[in-house]
Amino acid sequence: MENVGGKVIKVLAAIMAIAVLLFIAYTWLVLSWSYSSGERAGYIQKFSHKGLLCKTWEGEMALVSMPGTVAEKFYFTVRDDQIAKQINESIGKRVALSYEQHIGVPSSCFGDTQYFIGAIRVVEEPGFVPKPAVPASK
Repeated sequence: MENVGGKVIKVLAAIMAIAVLLFIAYTWLVLSWSYSSGERAGYIQKFSHKGLLCKTWEGEMALVSMPGTVAEKFYFTVRDDQIAKQINESIGKRVALSYEQHIGVPSSCFGDTQYFIGAIRVVEEPGFVPKPAVPASK
């Protein structure tokens, strides 16, 4: 009778190797495939570099559609330090963030949200042009 314990260890090692490879493949798939993409505009309210082991930039943007309305919050993650620098430089200005949504990311090590920012641009303030109360006479 051959060494049964050695075969069991080999089988367990093979199962563990397959599990690790499947986890790596799944992580690569959800980070490279985008569920949705788009752009949101507003004002950055909060932006910080956080995490114990894996540091990512996490932010919060106020989406204001009309002056005086309640702002909706958009939470996002930035993994690129260059984009994070651009966001830090534009705090206080109205910006548009281009994002990709990645569903099912297996760990917060890649970010706390599903929304990963790929680009930022400062946008002009929407001007308020009041309409005359009375039509102009001819």
